Amino acid sequence: MEVIAIKDWKELTDLTKGARIVVERVSLPDSAIAIEGQFEPPILARLSAEDQVFVMTFVQVHGSIKEMERIFGISYPTVKNRLDAIAKQLPLVETVTRTTESASTPLPNPQSAAVLDSLERGEIDVEEALRRLS
Repeated sequence: MEVIAIKDWKELTDLTKGARIVVERVSLPDSAIAIEGQFEPPILARLSAEDQVFVMTFVQVHGSIKEMERIFGISYPTVKNRLDAIAKQLPLVETVTRTTESASTPLPNPQSAAVLDSLERGEIDVEEALRRLS
């Protein structure tokens, strides 16, 4: 196995070109603690560095396409097309439509809670949790 030192996330995403990666070692920089195993990167981390910046910016401007046009110097259709392309790379998360009156009360769903508990305990990975929730 070839070992390559990677300086930043962009370099890693450029190197992997979208191929599936597994992280095998995680270390805490402020201590001597290191954890070894096989870890899937979070779903958003699997996007290219450019797509990650686009998503972060979109969240920071609270979903304002007009602001995205201004920041990136691109047209409305280009922003929408880029968001659509990014969305196609992400698993679908089903949402529940609720009325304004019921929006303040959480929907009880014991099955969802059980799936999230299993995820938190490390019994299942994120992809399995998403599969079970859909």
